[in-house]
Amino acid sequence: MKRKLGNFLKKHLLLTGILSTMLIGFCFIIGVYFISFLLGPPNLMNQQNTVYYSNSEEVIGEENGYGSRFHTDLDEISPYLIDAAIAVEDRHFYEHNGFDFKRILGAIIDNIKNLSLKEGASTISQQLARNLYLSHEKTWTRKLKEAFYTIRLEMYYSKDEILTAYLNTIYYGHGAYGIEEASNYFFNKSAGELDLAEAAMLAGIPKGPSYYSPFNNMEKATDRKEHILELLLRTNQISEDEYNSAINEKLKFAKTEDTEEDTIAPYFQDMVLEEAAALLDHNKEAVRSGGYQIFTTLDIKAQKKLENAVEKTIHPASDIETSAIAMDPSNGSIRALIGGRDYKKSSFNRAHKAKRMPGSTFKPFLYYAALNNGYTPSTKLLSKPTVFELDNGEVYEPSNFNGYYADKPITLAQALALSDNIFAVKTNMYLGSDKLVETARDFGITSKLPAVPSLALGTATVSVEEMVAGYGMLANGGKEIASHTIEKIVDPQGNVLLDLDDKEGEQILDPKQTFILTHLMTGMFDTTLNGYMAVTGSTITDQLTRTYAGKSGSTDGDSWMIGYSPSLVTGVWTGYDDNRPIEVVKETTYAKNIWATFMEAAHQELPDKSFSVPDGIIGVRIDPETGKKATSYCPTSRMMYFEKGKEPKSHCTTHFPGGKNKKEKEKKGKLERLFDLFR
Repeated sequence: MKRKLGNFLKKHLLLTGILSTMLIGFCFIIGVYFISFLLGPPNLMNQQNTVYYSNSEEVIGEENGYGSRFHTDLDEISPYLIDAAIAVEDRHFYEHNGFDFKRILGAIIDNIKNLSLKEGASTISQQLARNLYLSHEKTWTRKLKEAFYTIRLEMYYSKDEILTAYLNTIYYGHGAYGIEEASNYFFNKSAGELDLAEAAMLAGIPKGPSYYSPFNNMEKATDRKEHILELLLRTNQISEDEYNSAINEKLKFAKTEDTEEDTIAPYFQDMVLEEAAALLDHNKEAVRSGGYQIFTTLDIKAQKKLENAVEKTIHPASDIETSAIAMDPSNGSIRALIGGRDYKKSSFNRAHKAKRMPGSTFKPFLYYAALNNGYTPSTKLLSKPTVFELDNGEVYEPSNFNGYYADKPITLAQALALSDNIFAVKTNMYLGSDKLVETARDFGITSKLPAVPSLALGTATVSVEEMVAGYGMLANGGKEIASHTIEKIVDPQGNVLLDLDDKEGEQILDPKQTFILTHLMTGMFDTTLNGYMAVTGSTITDQLTRTYAGKSGSTDGDSWMIGYSPSLVTGVWTGYDDNRPIEVVKETTYAKNIWATFMEAAHQELPDKSFSVPDGIIGVRIDPETGKKATSYCPTSRMMYFEKGKEPKSHCTTHFPGGKNKKEKEKKGKLERLFDLFR
């Protein structure tokens, strides 16, 4: 009896739980529909063009947004296109109320299996909701918002109205929004004139505009066109004769005109759009058509000078690529940017998105850490071929450029100016590779950095944007900066939604060590530091009329030059997209020459500032060879800076008058040598 009673109670509780869950679910659905009803109909066509301005408030670009050029009624669109779009995107469109629950259930099961939100089952109504009002990120919050908008669309608009809005706003790639613009772009005809084969081709593009565009990948576009034709045949929407005719039809595409030729800084404008979308928490299409006024950091004159430097330097026949960023180090605002040599051929922004090995341009981060851990410009280490035994039992044998070595101790000042790799790896191993990773993070480097000895030689991959911002912190005395392209955003009603606060960033780096390192980095242009080879900037020194700090770097497939004045920091990368080695000698000089040409042109309109010397720093004339105080008998000397109390106390005893050799010098008495030293 007790057992039966227990079973009854269990069944009762289970039934109660099921009914309660159903009641809660029912109430939730009712609540969602009630809220949707109260919110009213969302606007199907709420689009205005967004305008970009330079830092001098000149118009540099205008976003057309989806459907801003054409709006085509459903009866003006080819029936073939309508049938094809529904067949491939949402074949139950006219039967459901916004959601295809069978497809949704299948997608949920796949997502649970894969522990992701990768699989989707969006109806045309859901896609329209996402395109018009939301971002395309795959999060549960976005999906919930999408559901609300979908319900509102289905509640207040007819299926034909939803379909019309969808076909007028969907993106077909190459800047074409809406079926009318796409039809003109691809086939030079109106949407109502599309035949079956043309309609199937266009209907396949929105799933992946760059992937399925016939102008980008004809093979994949054709495969998708044929898939759509098979769907139409299988659902009896076309006959077998129509299918065969469309399959065999040779499409005649329009000859598209180059629309980007006169665009000002197109790679920069792409970054503006991306940044604005993040700041406003909108998708890019909503920004394009939101009617915003976006005031950017672009200096049009600087941009043209950077483009001219690239055009002047790189031979037209070369297919090497380049990217560059010029930034105001006081606040991180990007003044000029190049993401590649030809935006029409490739819109991939190599300055912002590409990750490449920076080579020796990574060494300043190492030497900042070294200065903070007891090194001075006079610290000496032996430069000769060295085999390093690692903790894991392996060996590491770095080499200097062209196998040149001093075969004697050299100073930090000379090691940086000559870019000695042995000195760098020894320093990294002395400090511990974790210290370099930690220091690079202080400089704002966010890319993955392995804590290995070779990191000192720039073997990790980073972006030009990261590196330029990092050098910008040296240029501004060690203050934090964040690279950005936007100064202010104003909505269509004139409300200022964002206005950049130009206050100084937090002091991150030690100002004394930052200044010492900056002065050391001017050494790449100073021939008094020539040693077993010439300083790395010797080939462009005669082009420079101001004092700059900088560092070059190279790997087999990358060439870099990054340098700065107190007013401007610029980084240039050159290399091949496929990572093949740079083998033409002239191409190895492109990065330095672009940098030098641009910096000199850009500084014609900038004040001639000097790097400010912080308190607690002392300047001493040093013999580059010995690292000791220079005397009048030293063949060369260079002013170097130290923290007070860490400067060398002794004078150079290697160089004496008369050019006598070392043995003869050693014969002199102590008093005679001391007299010679100071006379």
